[in-house]
Amino acid sequence: MRSNELEARMRALEWFHSLTVLPGAWAVVRVDGRSFSRFTENRFDKPFDVRFSGFMTEAARALVTALGGRYAYTESDEISVLLDRSSDLFGREVEKLVSIAASVATAAFTLAVGEPVHFDARVWMGTGVGDVVDYFSWRQADAARCALNGWCYWTLRGEGRSGREATRMLQHTSVADKNELLFARGVNFNDVPVWQRRGIGLWWESFERPGRDPVRGAVTAVRRRLHVESDLPMKDDYRDLVRRIAEPED
Repeated sequence: MRSNELEARMRALEWFHSLTVLPGAWAVVRVDGRSFSRFTENRFDKPFDVRFSGFMTEAARALVTALGGRYAYTESDEISVLLDRSSDLFGREVEKLVSIAASVATAAFTLAVGEPVHFDARVWMGTGVGDVVDYFSWRQADAARCALNGWCYWTLRGEGRSGREATRMLQHTSVADKNELLFARGVNFNDVPVWQRRGIGLWWESFERPGRDPVRGAVTAVRRRLHVESDLPMKDDYRDLVRRIAEPED
């Protein structure tokens, strides 16, 4: 068989290579830590550890920069990066987006924590900015749910319950029941740090930096930097924030 014929036949068997994000569609690349429950078990404080959050934020910073994203949101062991709808990164190839995203997150977190970890990745796609707003509202709601469950679970574990006992005690309990469980033990969930309940957001902002030009003298240069927000709003205010980031006014 001729080499060019072999090449063509092998290329044709790369079935998913042609899979791309639809033109003009919004895309979010989300990475998740693989087996992070086991990884964090004996390395970090429970239910939350500010060091772990810092490592996730560094990974989010690396990811939104590498992908040229508009917005990154991290909660628990996941990071979501919103791509501009006009982005043509890697020709919008899904294989490239997920493989690069997983590798960037893995490398950044591994360097930060000093131990090897793994992330997987997936692509979400929406047709309008309303879908984008719904997506990030969904992830923030997940953050709140996981935070409440985590606080309840690890509070019970701290009282000496086994993992199975704590899980059984929390089965079929409502949000109100869980809040009451914590309150009875001196924890007001509304006083838990905001970043634990609502996640952390990163987006680009412009700022002015004074400089000096040899001809013009003092000048002001406009630069761009990543803003890291650990005090995100919630509900409608958060939805408005995401909408403004996705489609800023000119």
